[in-house]
Amino acid sequence: MSVIAKDYNGFIAVLKRDCATCRLIEPAILELTRATQLQVHSQDDPSFPESVADVIDERELELSYRLDIEVVPTLIRVHDGKEAARLTGWQRDEWRQLTNLPALGANLPEFSPGCGSKSVEPGMPERLAFKFGETQLQARRVEVASQQDKYEQMYERGWSDGLPVVPPTEQRVLKMLAGTTRSPAEIIGVVPPDNVPCTIEKVAINAVMAGCKPEYLPVVLAAVEAACLDEFCMHGVLATTYFSGPIVIVNGPIAEKIGMNWGHNVLGQGNRANSTIGRALQLVIRNVGGGRPGGVDRATLGQPGKVGFCFAERERDSYWESLAVERGFSVDESTATLFAGGGVHPSGDQKSRRPESLTRSLALTLRTVRHGKIYGATDALLVVSPENMRVFRDAGWSKARFRHALDAALTVEGHDVIAGADGVDEGMPAHLAQKRLSKFRPGGLLIVHAGGGAGMWSAVITGWAGSGPKGSVPVTVAIKS
Repeated sequence: MSVIAKDYNGFIAVLKRDCATCRLIEPAILELTRATQLQVHSQDDPSFPESVADVIDERELELSYRLDIEVVPTLIRVHDGKEAARLTGWQRDEWRQLTNLPALGANLPEFSPGCGSKSVEPGMPERLAFKFGETQLQARRVEVASQQDKYEQMYERGWSDGLPVVPPTEQRVLKMLAGTTRSPAEIIGVVPPDNVPCTIEKVAINAVMAGCKPEYLPVVLAAVEAACLDEFCMHGVLATTYFSGPIVIVNGPIAEKIGMNWGHNVLGQGNRANSTIGRALQLVIRNVGGGRPGGVDRATLGQPGKVGFCFAERERDSYWESLAVERGFSVDESTATLFAGGGVHPSGDQKSRRPESLTRSLALTLRTVRHGKIYGATDALLVVSPENMRVFRDAGWSKARFRHALDAALTVEGHDVIAGADGVDEGMPAHLAQKRLSKFRPGGLLIVHAGGGAGMWSAVITGWAGSGPKGSVPVTVAIKS
């Protein structure tokens, strides 16, 4: 939409009274009105400048929005309804040259800086985009009476995961959508368990509620895309009585760009990006897909990570290739990997300084995933800390060599883990007694590097008991801008 008549030839000046430079150059504006065709638009007071007749009321800021006015005063030369040239602030020689008036502003200083346009004040770009932008939000607006507590209303409507959520106003949602170049109307996937088509706008709404910043949105979108893939089986992850929920592992340049945590307390609280990206994914599953505890979500106990679990791999000083590179992506690509994970189990070994010893030590913890006598049924995610990584680095062990040694340490004789062995009724079927059994299926153990620089700790995150091709497999998707 154009706000300038197609046949207009002349000048447009955008001013505001609350600007010392605008008040200073009032004599020059009057000169221009007498010597040229000039439209004067005032952002805050239609009676300013008093010396000029027919000032156009610009308090709605539509022209300022559509012409992208960032500074006042702004002088624009228009030819056949189109902008031909623009000046901001007051620079006498430039104004004279643009207007072809060599004596313009003879009694004024040579230079005076402008002021910020009212159209770029905090929150105003989003309000103007909602009011005048070509892209309008499609989501239903929910009115909350002025005397009602909007935070309590969101609880009562069931939009919360149990923690306070940020009200998704139009301005906040539009600001969030500015974090991606993708269309708000684009269908990003069909969200389980209700299989509801989900637009980018709906993801942005839930990202606002989760407390995300706009620059986090591409990561949230990738996580939602991954959760909608059949092979991840989000419906099954919800419906199980197990502890599992989607865990987001971020790789690539975007992790540094948006300030994600890959160091101290990487699996804990305190980092906004980590905390809110994982939470936004869970809110989309809850509010769009209908996956709520007590409904389709049938977890017997659950675990705190189901509020949201997201972290970045420590790649800057890693000795091994990253998870994303292992899964076929380049080091320059940003990715999100979704893993159906349960709780975090510590693996603490304060004595192993040889890679052989540390590998067997880590294997002891990994053998307990789901149950010490269940093999081949559950995936796992091993988070190797920097101090543990140093043991392998100093010995020159590659990730492939570590995997090979770990696989060997995770292979047992079937008769040791069959049902009834060691007086425990749980275990593998009796017909496997003469077999050698691997703890994890091929591709079922993910390994990442993360954590603070001090501490001989690593962590095992258990996978869903329904891991594998018939249940959930980890998925990795590229993060798009």
